[in-house]
Amino acid sequence: MPEHIVKAYDRELEALGRRIAEMGGLAEKMLSEAMDALADLDVDMARRVVASDPRLDALQREVEESAVLTIARRQPMAIDLRECVAAIRISGDLERVGDLAKNIAKRTAKIAAEARLPRAIVGLKSMHDVAAMQLKDVLDAYAQRDVERARQVWSRDAEVDALEDSVFRDLLTFMMEDPRNISFCTHLLFCSKNIERIGDHTTNIAETVVFLVTGESLPVERPKGKTAFEPIESP
Repeated sequence: MPEHIVKAYDRELEALGRRIAEMGGLAEKMLSEAMDALADLDVDMARRVVASDPRLDALQREVEESAVLTIARRQPMAIDLRECVAAIRISGDLERVGDLAKNIAKRTAKIAAEARLPRAIVGLKSMHDVAAMQLKDVLDAYAQRDVERARQVWSRDAEVDALEDSVFRDLLTFMMEDPRNISFCTHLLFCSKNIERIGDHTTNIAETVVFLVTGESLPVERPKGKTAFEPIESP
């Protein structure tokens, strides 16, 4: 980050970075705990994930308000302007990651009393592991202004899509094997879509990091895998 004559300006940009870092840490924690709650059908942990969401929402509002105020007060140009725009974009994506983790937690609370089907969770765990690693990598890329790392995250977007397709086929098989699995597996289908969308938001952040550092945009068409299921977003 360039150094300015007006030290208060530097402090404003640094404060934006700190809030984004806090949002990233909270989003990562919510995603991890949401998956743990789903795997163990742990209702108490699911409720803690839901309870964390207002803090993430508040941080997003703080980032947006601070960035807009900085733009109005300092009238930044070039990379300084991109710093502010990037903070707004990334905070929005991280807020959505939190919402999607919250959705998984809410689904967990709904299915906790139903019959367990442990093998149905295996594919979702794999999806989570990839999405969580990509989220960590892209947050590191933002903190270090690492364009190459951001490009790598962007290029791996198809991995989560391909895993979602595999999860869809597995869950469909479980439902065909025993109609009693239909309700449980339907909730898991929505959870898989939530994880896939977390991957999309991670890729959005990767694109923003590249824009922030270089001023250039990545191609509109992202690497995509085959997806077999495109449900309406879960509430």
